[in-house]
Amino acid sequence: MCGIVGIAGFMPVNQSIYDALTVLQHRGQDAAGIVTIDALNCFRLRKANGLVKDVFEARHMQRLQGNMGVGHVRYPTAGSSSASEAQPFYVNSPFGITLAHNGNLTNAHELRKKLFENGRRHINTTSDSEILLNVFAAELDRFPDYPLEADNIFAAVAATHQQIRGAYACVGMIIGHGLFAFRDPNGIRPLVIGKRTLADGRNEYIVASESVALDTLGFDFLRDIAPGEAVYVTEKGQLFTRQCAENPRHHPCLFEYVYLARPDSFIDKISVYSARVRMGQMLGEKIAREWEDLDIDVVIPIPETSCDIALEIARILNKPYRQGFVKNRYVGRTFIMPGQQVRRQSVRRKLNANRAEFRDKNVLLVDDSIARGTTSEQIVEMAREAGARHVYLASAAPEIRFPNVYGIDMPSASELIAHGREVDEIRQLIGADALIFQDLADLERAVREDNPDVEQFESSVFNGIYVTRDVDQRYLDYLESLRNDDSKVMRAQTEVENLEMYNEG
Repeated sequence: MCGIVGIAGFMPVNQSIYDALTVLQHRGQDAAGIVTIDALNCFRLRKANGLVKDVFEARHMQRLQGNMGVGHVRYPTAGSSSASEAQPFYVNSPFGITLAHNGNLTNAHELRKKLFENGRRHINTTSDSEILLNVFAAELDRFPDYPLEADNIFAAVAATHQQIRGAYACVGMIIGHGLFAFRDPNGIRPLVIGKRTLADGRNEYIVASESVALDTLGFDFLRDIAPGEAVYVTEKGQLFTRQCAENPRHHPCLFEYVYLARPDSFIDKISVYSARVRMGQMLGEKIAREWEDLDIDVVIPIPETSCDIALEIARILNKPYRQGFVKNRYVGRTFIMPGQQVRRQSVRRKLNANRAEFRDKNVLLVDDSIARGTTSEQIVEMAREAGARHVYLASAAPEIRFPNVYGIDMPSASELIAHGREVDEIRQLIGADALIFQDLADLERAVREDNPDVEQFESSVFNGIYVTRDVDQRYLDYLESLRNDDSKVMRAQTEVENLEMYNEG
């Protein structure tokens, strides 16, 4: 999961991209980057590990000159978390291209080999985003004329679609030409486009992962970029769009609405906030129907994603809604923190129980989802320590039983608490007195209500169905070798050792 933004305008874009990245920070807290094109047709780049506010100091912002730029916030999935993996990436041929990417390519390994042996292109990082950039650049290189026409760029995107598989929403720039963006033919990762008209009548354009970035900067939302579609904005502000996939389908990621996206965003014509309210309705009705014997005194959300969900559950059950946990807003999202030990330490620093709301009560805790179960186990324990008599836990999402291969750091199957276990086994491991999961059909119905045209979601973490149809057990085993916590610790140690050797040299 990453956040991307690109702006093609007629005024300096450095501050606007910075502001957009701050509202997309929830999509990645490991690294951030901005690249602009200055008046001399040179890329100006700043990227590093850390939060947006820490990566970009005043001196960096002053150097990011230009009226067109791209930004990225990242968190690592299967790749390294080294600063060298931060985006955007750059290649100097043809013309000079930079690109930022949200998603994951499922055939990255074979593409890397093909690029080196047939295209004579070297990939210097473990990032599939650098692979994607080079595939696109190689296709653009087939057109000898300068300048490139919009038809050439769309042809290159179409050829890229034919070679790469997986999930990808991309934005980039070509020196001497303009800004481009495209979305994978299944529309798994989100991408929107907006417009802002200046006083002199000229139009500036923005593409971003979520509509909230447009709201912040005063751009009018135009629409979601369609699955397989590409957009191209020239240096003069001309907008071109084209469908570049042969058989596009609409399979948006269901987990975006459960956890990843901000509630004030609209993704694929669906209000994230409204979808979460309806998740609460569905789950509340299930609890009232199937768990009427539970003696619930109070409903308490595990902040913050589940707050709107829990409020609706409390309404349906006619029980008090209380904020029983106080959140430290200066600790990142534990779901996306690398390493089990780091996540364990962060839960206690992130949340503290308000004892007055737990003492001598039977509490229904509400969370958006349960992946590893580590956080849930500690929170149930915190509720008991605060004096709760009984602790029940409800999840707005079904059991997460399968890894995600499309750009979300869902851990390897062996690290998912629900993998190969029945609900009561999960309950015992977490330590809850009752454990209730949302039904997948209800979750999909809750999200689909705003946009009935979505026939199938990308719901693989719940049902193991991978919509790109190219994921087999061999690939999952390969992914597990990259993603499990032991592998991440080893990579982190290697990166530290390499840095120490560099400093010593």
